[in-house]
Amino acid sequence: MSRNTPAIPSGLGLLSDAAVTKYLSRGMQAGQEKPPRGALAKMSVALPETEERWHVEPVRRLLDEAMNRFDGDPPLADRWLAPRLHATLRMTRAEAADSRRWNFLSMIVAPDYVVWRHRRREIAQVARFVGPHYTQAFSRLWWAAELFRSGEDYRPVEVACRIQDVLNTTMRLDVIDHRPTAAAIIQLLQRLEDSGVSGLGDRANTLSSAVNAAGSTLVYDVLAPDEPADEDALADWITAGALAPAVPWDRLPDGPDDGAVSQHAVDALLPLFERLLAEAPLRQRQRAVEEDE
Repeated sequence: MSRNTPAIPSGLGLLSDAAVTKYLSRGMQAGQEKPPRGALAKMSVALPETEERWHVEPVRRLLDEAMNRFDGDPPLADRWLAPRLHATLRMTRAEAADSRRWNFLSMIVAPDYVVWRHRRREIAQVARFVGPHYTQAFSRLWWAAELFRSGEDYRPVEVACRIQDVLNTTMRLDVIDHRPTAAAIIQLLQRLEDSGVSGLGDRANTLSSAVNAAGSTLVYDVLAPDEPADEDALADWITAGALAPAVPWDRLPDGPDDGAVSQHAVDALLPLFERLLAEAPLRQRQRAVEEDE
């Protein structure tokens, strides 16, 4: 598909899952066909163009830059793009939970990015165009930034996106909504990476599974209480986006100053998570022995 900027509407909209299912073709998944924008536009609902946060141009410019910077290795784009997409598309979690917003991006604004980033062999999977928040090409990046940031600090997001298994596995877990749990997982993985251990992706998967399983019986919020985010600060950050310059490309942007994750709470979880990670292989071997018996 051509990298030239396609003719796209000036504002974002909402596009139903049914519309994606109807018009997504194998040719689009392969990057060989352009989307039927006229038909898709008739099935979409426009967002208020008076709100600058829904303007398409800043997002499209960001995606073009990502494709230029990381053309030789698309997965590397995730850690650069996730915080910048989050800081460009300023919205609440409730707004981000509406999959129609992400469908509009994948089908009308940037199907070329979806193919560039996610095509394996012949095509990009349907779930990259329309899928759950941890799989869809754009929502996975936005939610990675939202779940792993610490207030305005996006540095943990870079760590999460650098270890692809965090995006592929950890983000699927319910316990990741608890901010100290998310922060403790990232800090423990960062320690392992700094110590030069091998198989970091496998360790991320093992740790995530162990933390999630233990979380079914342990209430992490009792062990490590999380302070509620400052909703007024988030609203101010969203409002301020109308006058804010484009996000910087060579340094991290600032996220909403709605409250950092308590390091005291993270410290309460780290020893437990270290133990869970250390014991997880033992548990697996023990389970295998029991199954053989």
